[in-house]
Amino acid sequence: MVTVPKASKARRKDNPEARMSIGDHLRELRNRIVISAIAIVVGSIVGYFLYEPAFALITRPISQANAKGANLSLNFGTVLSSFDIRLRVSIWLGFILSSPIWMFQFWAFVGPGMTRKEKRYAWLYCGIGALLFLAGVALGIWILPHAIDILTGFIPAGATTGFIDASPYLSFVTRIILVFGLTFLLPEVLVAINQLGLVKGRTLLRGWRWAVVGIVALMAVANPLPDPWSMIFMSIPIIGLYFGACGIAIQHDKRLAKRRAALDAELDAALARPSRSAIEAGPGSAS
Repeated sequence: MVTVPKASKARRKDNPEARMSIGDHLRELRNRIVISAIAIVVGSIVGYFLYEPAFALITRPISQANAKGANLSLNFGTVLSSFDIRLRVSIWLGFILSSPIWMFQFWAFVGPGMTRKEKRYAWLYCGIGALLFLAGVALGIWILPHAIDILTGFIPAGATTGFIDASPYLSFVTRIILVFGLTFLLPEVLVAINQLGLVKGRTLLRGWRWAVVGIVALMAVANPLPDPWSMIFMSIPIIGLYFGACGIAIQHDKRLAKRRAALDAELDAALARPSRSAIEAGPGSAS
């Protein structure tokens, strides 16, 4: 059975900062990966039984295109194609269904680098990350019918039927949906590395030009549509999330700076205050 190493109360008193050796870090990373893999496998088993509604959702853009007058059909080219598609859809569903678990394992692994107060936010990061991931997945699902309508519009007018190979079509669908889901996690990662003290919020904001260019370039690769307007529309929510993450990081830096300034002021006041023993000894004590 996979277990994640936990520090006892005695060890926590001796090691309040929860410092770990490289070997401990590697063992914990291994255990976190194994737990995430088990969660994905369990989710895939559940996804195997959810194949029918999932397949109907995946092929709905084709049905909607046919309702508008297109003549499209999904083609299973080999005997094993249908079983292969079912396994791939099950794994795809398992990755999505287990997203809260593997996200929590990630933040729990990052946790030893945080303070005790920051460790309490692991579940909060997990919940927000799951919502962002599902929001990206929903956006990918929403864009699919529009993509199919535009792309199948290039089929010549003389063609009677548009045969679509099932395997490339599934790769096309899962790539769009997972790219959007993972891209929506970018703001949370930026906030996390800021709270770990690895980068300042002002530094993130100063690099906004490169960030916008990178986001637009990523959407250009992930976007299946040939027109630039869809790429811009798909980039807008991610760019908005980026600037939101910069704002959260800047506010965190301000709070941290105020806290440090208050501690420095208390320390300066304590150093400037004469010691009690010197006052009791009087001025003659210098001799």
